[in-house]
Amino acid sequence: MSFAIAVTAFLLIFPIELPDKTFIATLVLATRYKPLPVWLGVSAAFAVQTVIAVTLGGLIGRLPRTPVELFAGLMFVTGGVILIRGASKADAEEAEAEEEFEAKTQPGIHGWRAVGASFLVLFVAEWGDLSQLLTASLVVRYQDPVSVGVGAFVALATVSALGALLGRTLLKRIRLATIRRVGGGLCLLLGTASLLHVANASILS
Repeated sequence: MSFAIAVTAFLLIFPIELPDKTFIATLVLATRYKPLPVWLGVSAAFAVQTVIAVTLGGLIGRLPRTPVELFAGLMFVTGGVILIRGASKADAEEAEAEEEFEAKTQPGIHGWRAVGASFLVLFVAEWGDLSQLLTASLVVRYQDPVSVGVGAFVALATVSALGALLGRTLLKRIRLATIRRVGGGLCLLLGTASLLHVANASILS
């Protein structure tokens, strides 16, 4: 396993997931259940989704190298544009997400039932999520599923821990719009670097 690639995956996925609706979902769940069962359920959902994303990236990575790298670069550029363009709507989307997930939770359950409820809410919410797509793209770019998977999962588990323990405090101190712009900028940088690499390789060949 490459520590550098794992850290890269962590640094890219963390700022993308922090302003995401799944962070809000974790926050809402933690107001209904105890933080530990919420974190366990959410982390388990993230673990399954990370395995799926890494597997998808590994399958895509078996295709011809140039179009695959082009696809990965375009995915990062697209993700960056989506995050930056949506930054101004972050506060409104936060309020909508809170209402959505409050309606999906069942108050008054404890223990493993709370773990299961948290797992189901996040597992459904994470399908097709930007962090999942970018995790697959990182596997395509680096051809190291284990390192990318570990880095991405640790980032997601860290975000879920922050949501369960410090969600309200973080939202008061850090603007989601700013986090989205930072994540979008990182995506654009990596996407541009990937596309330039493909262009240089094509010229040299």
